Amino acid sequence: MSDLLVLKALPQAIKEARDFVACVAGGYGLDDYVPRLVASELVTNAWRHSSKRQDIVLRAFPTGDDPVRLIIEVWDADPRPPVLCAPGDSDESGRGILLLSGVVVRWGTRPSAGGKVVFAEVV
Repeated sequence: MSDLLVLKALPQAIKEARDFVACVAGGYGLDDYVPRLVASELVTNAWRHSSKRQDIVLRAFPTGDDPVRLIIEVWDADPRPPVLCAPGDSDESGRGILLLSGVVVRWGTRPSAGGKVVFAEVV
């Protein structure tokens, strides 16, 4: 089973994504703090870097592992993958993927029809 949410590329999509993933995580008995953080970062990146005319698709589903882990996937229309970088002390952005990489089991990206999917696996 997976849960899917189609979001308009608007700033409020970020809160909608956090709320949605919290609900999905809770439905599988998982803490929602890290999933909310991950969903927020992935949807923020999708909103900032893709066409504002294209929807963003968020999907969350459990792994078959024991203990259960949650996979969070975000599709957007920008084919460019996110870049893990080392921002300077005065940079105002660029820390999201770095932060994400420190709190997930794994993350990555793959091309998808008309764009890309960025995914993360959380405990």
